[in-house]
Amino acid sequence: MVGPAVLSAWPWENLGIFKYLLYGPFIGKLLYSRYHGEVQMDSWCLHILMLCALRGLIHQLWCSFSNMLFLTRNRRIQQDGVDFKQIDREWDWDNFIILQALISSMGFYIFPFLTDMPVWNTGGMIAALILHIGVSEPLYYWIHRQFHGSYLFSRYHSLHHASRVTQSFTAGSATFLEHLILSAIVGIPILGSSLMGLGSMSMVYGHVLIFDFLRCLGHCNVEVVPHALFQTFPFLKYLIYTPTYHSLHHTEMGTNFCLFMPLFDALGNTMNTKSWELHKKITSDTGKYGRVPDFVFLAHVVDVISSLHVPFVYRSFGSLPFSTRIFLLPMWPFTFVIMLLMWAWSKTFLATFYILRGRLHQTWVVPRFGFQYFLPFAREGINNQIEQAILRADRIGVKVISLAALNKNEALNGGGTLFVNKHPDLKVRVVHGNTLTAAVILNELPQGVKEVFLTGATSKLGRAIALYLCQRKVRVLMLTLSSERFQKIQKEAPVEFQNYLVQVTKYQAAQNCKTWIVGKWITPREQTWAPTGAHFHQFVVPPILHFRRDCTYGDLAAMRLPEDVQGLGNCEYTMERGVVHACHAGGVVHSLEGWTHHEVGALDVDRIDVVWKAALKHGLKPVNNAATEQNPQ
Repeated sequence: MVGPAVLSAWPWENLGIFKYLLYGPFIGKLLYSRYHGEVQMDSWCLHILMLCALRGLIHQLWCSFSNMLFLTRNRRIQQDGVDFKQIDREWDWDNFIILQALISSMGFYIFPFLTDMPVWNTGGMIAALILHIGVSEPLYYWIHRQFHGSYLFSRYHSLHHASRVTQSFTAGSATFLEHLILSAIVGIPILGSSLMGLGSMSMVYGHVLIFDFLRCLGHCNVEVVPHALFQTFPFLKYLIYTPTYHSLHHTEMGTNFCLFMPLFDALGNTMNTKSWELHKKITSDTGKYGRVPDFVFLAHVVDVISSLHVPFVYRSFGSLPFSTRIFLLPMWPFTFVIMLLMWAWSKTFLATFYILRGRLHQTWVVPRFGFQYFLPFAREGINNQIEQAILRADRIGVKVISLAALNKNEALNGGGTLFVNKHPDLKVRVVHGNTLTAAVILNELPQGVKEVFLTGATSKLGRAIALYLCQRKVRVLMLTLSSERFQKIQKEAPVEFQNYLVQVTKYQAAQNCKTWIVGKWITPREQTWAPTGAHFHQFVVPPILHFRRDCTYGDLAAMRLPEDVQGLGNCEYTMERGVVHACHAGGVVHSLEGWTHHEVGALDVDRIDVVWKAALKHGLKPVNNAATEQNPQ
């Protein structure tokens, strides 16, 4: 990585988000000019700000496209994922836009004639193209080769090459010195044609935006250039590079140094001989499905705002635990329209993936939002979506598919039993993952606990938790109005432990119990019955409000994936990095163990400890440290 070399660090790297205050003088000058009626004189400030916005948009759109796996999975060049380390390393990818904005402002002061350029000048366009091909391209090629020497590479260029799986933000990930040089290379055609008296605003906008577009194209890791183009016009392979061409530079480094034109690699004898064969192979394989995942987690959208928490919207935002941010609110109306369109036409789609022990794990998303699961008229359509996803997984050879949260709702499909009973010959194992969810909750309970209060007591999870605890002589206050359902669960317990299960019908019954297990949403008013110092464990979606300051609240049941997970760069809803919901982890364990049974419907209480030990054996870790201490491997 980059060592302590001169001009390797950015001057504003310690400012964090406050670096954007560097745009302040441009905005201030523009507002001042407008107030004093001098807008025309300082219109260059507006043009710089507009160019910066457009450049950022180009990079963002390319990044979004690269992460739309449902569109690009068969065109991806490097099949690995972008992990959290790369995302953090490229977090300040837009530093170069700020730098070039500052350099541009200097240019307007040094060369005042730049402020009075016409909108269009055909000669300027031609001059800029000639200067780019004759000066910028060979200069970049020569400098780029120098930066691959051991001294410059280790101190500067290694930062850029640390990203093996490139995306548009990788194009901006480089040291201050490299972007100073790149700024000169970008500026040569603009300044040169302007000094000739041929400059125009169209030339400035066109050159800068096309330059960025081609840089993003080369780094997008998705082959979008058809090979037929080069078969029809062979000479084009020397005039324009492709994502495959530049990807080879990042993987093999000693070849393909050009900026945009492979002609200079051909002249310098540095063209990778595999460039066009690999390009042909990737473009010809686009119609094939590609690698079949070993495990699929079938998720759903929670709500309108959280639907933006995916890599193909904002990669950096998706790499952090979800929380509502102010900058998301203006997007709500647009996202709401997208939700309606998804409801009408969309099918289950691929959202994210990672690799664990050489196994491909994917997250597919049912295009339905949380509230839709509670609309009676929507249930049949949702089940059809889930059923089609399961059948597709079975058809392509997926081994395990795990149902998330509402996709396994008891009232919706009996915890997955609907699909298993309807399709008895399924080869893919359908898993609700609730066995591990129960294990996580149970292993979070403090040692020596004698009494717990349980809401959602007659649900699948509530039943299993109650039966497990009573057999360990823990008194379970089961909140339910249905004596019939309570007695049915009580009779499942061995006779000698049945008296540990106690039906209660009011929250007041738990006013002296400090261990609450919440499986049904409770209001702040209902929380007031808990004594001071109580802890709320929960398996309810959405989580309950943290209302009591004198009590503590647990998160939803979750586990941390093993440390050897690869290509993971997205947080699962509100979970921390590397942490997944317990039902997701349950499917992972099912896959790693190679179990051949379906896990649907009622939980097998006797398997709770089996699944827990298997999870620990495979390196999954509980998020709650207390659970690790109580249950060492």
